[in-house]
Amino acid sequence: MTLFKTLDDVDLAGKRVLVRVDLNVPMQDGRISDTTRIDRVLPTIREIAGKGGKVILLAHFGRPKGKVDKAQSLEPVAEALSDKLGKPVGFAEDCVGPIPEGIVANMADGDVLLLENTRFHPEEEQNDDSFAAKLASLGDLYVDDAFSAAHRAHASTEGITHHLPSYAGRAMQAELDALEKGLGDPARPVVAIVGGAKVSSKIDLLSNLVTKVNCLVIGGGMANTFLAALGKDVGKSLCEHDLTDTARSILKSAEGSGCVVLLPVDAVVAREFKANAPSETVSVDKVPDDAMILDLGPASTGQIKEWISKARTLVWNGPLGAFEIAPFDTATVAAAKHAAERTRNAHLVSVAGGGDTVSALNHAGVVDEFTYVSTAGGAFLEWMEGKPLPGVDALKA
Repeated sequence: MTLFKTLDDVDLAGKRVLVRVDLNVPMQDGRISDTTRIDRVLPTIREIAGKGGKVILLAHFGRPKGKVDKAQSLEPVAEALSDKLGKPVGFAEDCVGPIPEGIVANMADGDVLLLENTRFHPEEEQNDDSFAAKLASLGDLYVDDAFSAAHRAHASTEGITHHLPSYAGRAMQAELDALEKGLGDPARPVVAIVGGAKVSSKIDLLSNLVTKVNCLVIGGGMANTFLAALGKDVGKSLCEHDLTDTARSILKSAEGSGCVVLLPVDAVVAREFKANAPSETVSVDKVPDDAMILDLGPASTGQIKEWISKARTLVWNGPLGAFEIAPFDTATVAAAKHAAERTRNAHLVSVAGGGDTVSALNHAGVVDEFTYVSTAGGAFLEWMEGKPLPGVDALKA
């Protein structure tokens, strides 16, 4: 994006380049079970090294709460990163002080070094300026390639930018470009799909979206709260009855903004929450007292697909039903496949993010067919809520 300085704006040859990455990967039995976050930062690392820069990686891992915890060391990640890059990746047992200083002083152009977990120091999460200065002293310039940590004002994401010329890496650049197309300056009509279990976790999100989009689709368990707010009996469904006033307020705000809110008109209900439980499709006006809503019905799914067909931009956060268990994945899969088809045919810009969303799109087999799928959780959600992201604002030109 033109608002942000990128790798195109700097000569990297011979420079010590501090690169903030997200390597907070899931581990099982000492092995990395999902390398997605590593894969996302490889292009930036390869480009800097290929242009003769010395790549010095900053990252956190887990929640060590400012103390050294070998169980949350990044050393195993260095080995996995080396395998992915096809070249050695050095490892420093601290991120500040004489250990990394000595290693950095002996780096050759094109070398890659991973520093130990920044969160082993309490000053990281405190965004302590002297700690940020110590990190900065290891480099000549700073590159942020960790959008998923951009909502945190930490020393390695925000503080350091006050000490070094700062740029967006390629993964960060791709994320910012996608987000700008999603809600910053989108092609209209814009449809947002918001699902998930609870309204309480997404009040700010819903309140912001009704002022930005042409149609807001509400699915998942949170739709039940809106149905209850309209006086409908949702049986034993997950429902936050104490938030019906909030739901009515969001609906009123949408009406004032000219935003269509699409709520379910039919639902798939069951008496048990388990795979292949006996189920039936009913109108949302006739949910049995002893049943729970677990997915949208075909009429509701059809309405969503109609709006996706009209849309030029789609922003998606959260599944439409209990997609983890059949047959309650039907609506999510159908909507996702329709959006993927529209995207493939260049009729739609589709941007999605959030942990459950990525899982749902993977389940539907379309995660690679959306325009952009963010691996960021909190940062993606706060962006959708319209909140400033300190790590992004720090990169503005």
